[in-house]
Amino acid sequence: MARRVKAAGESAAAKTTGAAKPRASRSTTPTADSLAALSQARLIALILEEVGQSAAFKKRVTAALAALQGPDKVAGMIDRRLSALEKARGYIDWQKRRAFAADLDATLATILSDLKPLDAGMALDRLLRFLQGADATLERVDDSSGQVHAVYEAAAEAAGGLAASLSAEAALGFAARAVEGLDRDGFGLVGALLVDLLPKLPKAALEPLDARLVEALAALPAPTRKTTGAAAFAGAGQDWERRYHRLSLNRLRQVIADARGDADAFIAIEEEMSPERPDLAAVAERLLAAGRPEEALDWIRRKQKRGTAVVTREDLVAGGIDPQGPERAREAVEIRILDALGRKDEAQALRWSRFEQSLDAQALRDYLARLPDFEDEEALERAFDHAANRKDPHGGLYFLIRWPNLDRAARLVLARRDAWSGRIWELLAPAAEALEPDHPLAASVLYRALIDDILERGRSPAYGHGARHLTRLADLARELKPGDLTPDHGDYVARLRKAHGRKSGFWSQVEG
Repeated sequence: MARRVKAAGESAAAKTTGAAKPRASRSTTPTADSLAALSQARLIALILEEVGQSAAFKKRVTAALAALQGPDKVAGMIDRRLSALEKARGYIDWQKRRAFAADLDATLATILSDLKPLDAGMALDRLLRFLQGADATLERVDDSSGQVHAVYEAAAEAAGGLAASLSAEAALGFAARAVEGLDRDGFGLVGALLVDLLPKLPKAALEPLDARLVEALAALPAPTRKTTGAAAFAGAGQDWERRYHRLSLNRLRQVIADARGDADAFIAIEEEMSPERPDLAAVAERLLAAGRPEEALDWIRRKQKRGTAVVTREDLVAGGIDPQGPERAREAVEIRILDALGRKDEAQALRWSRFEQSLDAQALRDYLARLPDFEDEEALERAFDHAANRKDPHGGLYFLIRWPNLDRAARLVLARRDAWSGRIWELLAPAAEALEPDHPLAASVLYRALIDDILERGRSPAYGHGARHLTRLADLARELKPGDLTPDHGDYVARLRKAHGRKSGFWSQVEG
């Protein structure tokens, strides 16, 4: 009884003083709820501590305080930073890149988090100025990682979204101001922003902007006449910049033509830009969309010499170039045109031809989908036979693995045992992994080809992969019948040790 009274007294005292027992398990992850439990004094101390250690964070806090005094105060801070960026000439190496990128990101965050809520128009003007200074900044930064460029890409995306949310009149005014700075847009950030923005504007608003683009094109100086020596070298750079600027302006005019549904205007601009090599597929697509398939077919079938291959940023990121991409795109447009004209047999013949030439899986699927019932199975077998009987079996294996038809892939591997090149590891390694569960013999053939190539060429960076392949071979050997693979696994390893025993880097990883 005494204990109950004491407990009750303690509880009453706690209520009287306002004290409460701390929760036994409060989260230590910084969130809005967990930080709310800290006192104001503690939060201020933490902020001041970080302000003293991080220049970028100090700028964010300063901007937040400036926002309490109105948009002009924040805009003034941003303008001073942009002016400093525009005047800077020093080179920023990789060691300083991260801090510089953080500083740029702080400037962008100030525009979006502190100025935009107060005045969207002022924020958009600063975003445009920020982007127009990208060329000068990126040219003096070692940005091999793309870290600084990513900040500018984020700014362009934010500017496009903000401009699209404005009234048509305000968005048009922004677009007009952006066009004036395209001569300083060597990295294409502002141009890409406008390409995304213009189709979102009312069609009536596009006509005056198109007129402004025409005026800008007329004001450009004519290409310089060919010269020699130092003058030619200096003039070449300027001439290239003018050509790039002219191309950017004309591309925007084509975006406007598309937005207005004016195929003839698009074609006229294309012929003016590239009289010798117009983009036939682009022209044909516009004519097809305009309900003029006969004209579209005439364009898509015009002959022209092959020009310089265009490599996109996506190609570089992916680490490869697709040489058949342009032709595949052209044929895809031609097929759509033939379908629109009701010439189904010609469209089917073109789909099959595309598959035969490049083992294009999508072309085959499209072909099969349009066959009458019960004919598709026969056509599919014919396609598998064609893939397996190519002179170079690697393309056929790639197709069969990705289709997938692992049974036919395994048969191809075993039928061409001596044809596999371990140098094409990006195909053989995933193919071997795919074949392992149901086709251990075929997988073993590919793994041996990979290991042999790694050791014969002494590719030490790939020794780890080779060691793993050898481990997989040991596991797969238990599933093989005697005589399936010659030499057997034990003899194969013995041969490797005899031929490559001095490659200690490889054998240490095998033993490890």
